[in-house]
Amino acid sequence: MKEEIREELFKHRDIKYRDFQVKLIPGTDPDDMIGVRTPELRKLAKQYAKAEDINEFLNDLPHKYFDENQLQAFIISGMKDYNLCMEKLCEFLPYVDNWATCDQMSPKIFKKHKEELLKMIEEWIVSDKTYTVRFAIGMLMEHFLDDDFDMKYPEMVAKVRSEEYYINMMIAWYFATALAKQYDSIIPYIEEKKLDDWTHNKAIQKSIESYRITPEQKEYLRSLKISARKK
Repeated sequence: MKEEIREELFKHRDIKYRDFQVKLIPGTDPDDMIGVRTPELRKLAKQYAKAEDINEFLNDLPHKYFDENQLQAFIISGMKDYNLCMEKLCEFLPYVDNWATCDQMSPKIFKKHKEELLKMIEEWIVSDKTYTVRFAIGMLMEHFLDDDFDMKYPEMVAKVRSEEYYINMMIAWYFATALAKQYDSIIPYIEEKKLDDWTHNKAIQKSIESYRITPEQKEYLRSLKISARKK
């Protein structure tokens, strides 16, 4: 199965697309990327998810190619059995090493199991793995900013402190989205400067770029930016 899948991925190789992708994902070695476009990967994920021996591929971690990780992320995202989905996700998360694979992995079944999901998020968000933490924040942003919103969730995110760019960018993205959806509840986090300076300013920047934030809110947010401190 492993060899069959890799062979199939190479049939869909697009070198120009690979070179484009390499530029979007810093630190990626072109030799570790095949260059399969996302729509093709999604089709293949649906196809291979039904294979009886797919576990041979899913358990073969770490994968050599970025595209194999993407395929695995899409297969996991489509799983309809929550327990199996979570099992395979937890096995895979430690090997996720880039923002694209992290952000494109979004199991649909999670919508029906939010209570169980939240318990896992609480574990992931304190992980020492960059993309496990990023995934946890992404899940809070995706599933817990609407009807299920509670003030304890932004508090969880605000407590995260990291030197990792891809964690801090996700924190900023979370708070920008939260401002768009729960402005009155979230604005105190900006007013009281509960984030580190860089993330604080990035959250404001992303909010100002959002069409979901009113002109009046944008003007106020601009006034809350933290100026660069003199050394």
